[in-house]
Amino acid sequence: MNLFSIFLKGGIVMWPILLCSILSVTIIIDRFLTLRKAKINAPAFMVRIRGYIKKDDIDGALNFCRQEKSSVSHIIKIGLQKFSMGPQRVKEAIENAGRQELIKLEKGLTILASISGIAPLLGFLGTVTGMISAFMIIENLAGAANPSDLAGGIWEALTTTAFGLIIGILALGFYNYFINYIKKLVNDMENVANDIVDLLQDQDKGSTE
Repeated sequence: MNLFSIFLKGGIVMWPILLCSILSVTIIIDRFLTLRKAKINAPAFMVRIRGYIKKDDIDGALNFCRQEKSSVSHIIKIGLQKFSMGPQRVKEAIENAGRQELIKLEKGLTILASISGIAPLLGFLGTVTGMISAFMIIENLAGAANPSDLAGGIWEALTTTAFGLIIGILALGFYNYFINYIKKLVNDMENVANDIVDLLQDQDKGSTE
């Protein structure tokens, strides 16, 4: 018996569970690719940016940020584009860009979290419908049902539960993984952003003295 045959024995509830699995896989692949691009070596990045800023080479810093194409470099690029307006405006631009970047990083994770709860519930719903089907057969056969008569309902009950739990566990596991990964990225972004703002403020004070 192949997987498709087992799937069909799960009854109609298996179709929404299948939809949940497709959505989960799509979101997981998308987040893996997105977060991989967002990752950066923060200390090395800061060394390069600090060098450009200390030389007052803002154009060089902007070009470097464009080449990096990471979340950190993107928000720093947005901030440095406001360099002529002063450190405070740079800080505000970085904060706004950081909030927008966080929204991009967390895209789809609320759906993944919902699936982690919905998929097991759909599995339990299949358990209930499967048992109802089995008891209806017992009633129709006036209690003279044999195990083979009840097999369809039991198959439905157990299959939906198993698939629902598998999808729910995987969705929850990847959701927690992505949330922790994003927290580390946000921490790097905040550290780099604060260092850049402090450096620009020091440069600004030095130029006015």
